[in-house]
Amino acid sequence: MMAAGAILGRPLLAAVDAQPLDPGIPRRKLGRTGEMLSMIGLGGHTLALASGEEESIRLVHEAVDAGINLMDNAWEYHEGRAESLMGKALEGMRDRVFLMTKVCTHGKGTDVAMKMMEESLQRLRTDHLDLWMIHAIEKESEVEAAFAPGGVVEALELAKKQGKVRFTGFTGHRDPPLHLAMLKHDYPFDAVLLPVNCFEPDRTGFRSEVVPELNRRGIGILGMKSLGGTPATAVAEGKITADEAIRFSLSQPITSQVLGMSSLQNLRDNIAIARNFSPMPQAEMNRLTARLAGGESRFTQYTHPDYRDGQGLMRPA
Repeated sequence: MMAAGAILGRPLLAAVDAQPLDPGIPRRKLGRTGEMLSMIGLGGHTLALASGEEESIRLVHEAVDAGINLMDNAWEYHEGRAESLMGKALEGMRDRVFLMTKVCTHGKGTDVAMKMMEESLQRLRTDHLDLWMIHAIEKESEVEAAFAPGGVVEALELAKKQGKVRFTGFTGHRDPPLHLAMLKHDYPFDAVLLPVNCFEPDRTGFRSEVVPELNRRGIGILGMKSLGGTPATAVAEGKITADEAIRFSLSQPITSQVLGMSSLQNLRDNIAIARNFSPMPQAEMNRLTARLAGGESRFTQYTHPDYRDGQGLMRPA
């Protein structure tokens, strides 16, 4: 089955405007916002897994100096430590980045969300967020709760009115129909974060259903899980290289791919991939997905029922 872009009879990257950024990391437009984001972003969860605070801070500084302006985080990552590390690292360079974090209400309402926002702002040492996203929609009940009176969507609106949030969005990991259910409410989300990788079979899913709908609506697309999440089992087993996996993700019609980087070498390798990027031909993408067919559940930890983002694979006691 051909990828969504080929099915629609248009070039795969046609939905994304790109322009080169000195020193060589391209930027792409975030949907209808007009914001230009580096094609790779720095993931806050993995940032906090670096060898220590000093290396985490150096990672952020080197990333920004290299041209990476998308900084990703979430209120619950490492019980707030990930936001605190990023906030400390961004002192004096906040205006050089597009800073996003996620509100982790998981079905709770406006009051809880607003309290989380204030805590995120304090940890990140900023007076506003560029993008605030409802994190990890996992159930139909969470979709309903988000749009109910007093739900988290009201918090998005309130935060924008207060000038503390510029753009809004939501995320999810396992269930493409839940993304579509969120979109059916026709709330003017600015961006959506979702898995974009070569492990998803060629069937109804994020790449074939959700991505085209987001592009149709002019909503910015942020990808994640290019290596299948931590640990990168497919890479460790030699089934695929990191370069192949990331290049595949960047060849989809998305704005940016958020990458987990826990060492300076990891960062430098990913910068090189972005600087040398060229779109992967459709035939090569087809061969890659065929090579990985049947191993999706083993290579994508985030698809397990007990997985909770920011906490890893939660196993029953």
